[in-house]
Amino acid sequence: MRQLGLRTRQFLEFSAVGDGQAVEVLGDLATAGRVAVLVPGSDTTVDTFDYLGSRRASLGGGARALYGEMRRVSRVPVAVVAWYGYRAPRTMSRDVLSTARADEGGGRLRRLLAELRAVHPAARVTLLCHSYGSVVCGSAVGGGDRAEFPSLSGLAVFGSPGMGVGSAAELHGVPVWAGRGANDWIAGAPHVSLPTFGGTVGFGADPVSRSFGARLFGAGAGGHSDYLVPGSLPLRNLALIAAGRTAEVSRG
Repeated sequence: MRQLGLRTRQFLEFSAVGDGQAVEVLGDLATAGRVAVLVPGSDTTVDTFDYLGSRRASLGGGARALYGEMRRVSRVPVAVVAWYGYRAPRTMSRDVLSTARADEGGGRLRRLLAELRAVHPAARVTLLCHSYGSVVCGSAVGGGDRAEFPSLSGLAVFGSPGMGVGSAAELHGVPVWAGRGANDWIAGAPHVSLPTFGGTVGFGADPVSRSFGARLFGAGAGGHSDYLVPGSLPLRNLALIAAGRTAEVSRG
């Protein structure tokens, strides 16, 4: 918590109530031509923002690695938004099996996209969504209208259990990328979707399946927390996607 209070860091939002809320910006949103919004998965809290088993697995650590890689590959100024703006479920809880928190978070994420558009209408925004965060992104884009986010240039999911939609075609024409590390345990998640009171249990189709219709990117041999490791294949591919240099992405 002490690190989050450093004056050198820029937070759009911060709250320590309950599990908290923290939205950090790396770079200058007012001048960035390309903006990546990093949406984390389960177990993210204010207390784990900078350390979730390791620094590289945390939202803050991953955002810094992504920002550094985007600066290396982008031809225009960039910014990264580390968005812990929803109530992420605990991995060992019933909430992590339901879309309820993702549906709530999806509305909040749409509001963020509107705020980014107001700051810099010409900036191109990409959502990068890890694990349960990909369900949040699916709710945000699938539950909205394409006219709500004209600056959204793409969406990439990694380590995803599903997006809560049946296919990429349900996401209003937003280009969708998907990748999964060869040793990611999420590959064993069942791809079901069962309506229940207050939400849906399960997240539907597998985003890396051929039938889903996403563009696949190479995610290497890593595990569930290894996508944003500095120097890794998935980090480079995600940075290229966010930078708009998609022709250079190595395919999965």
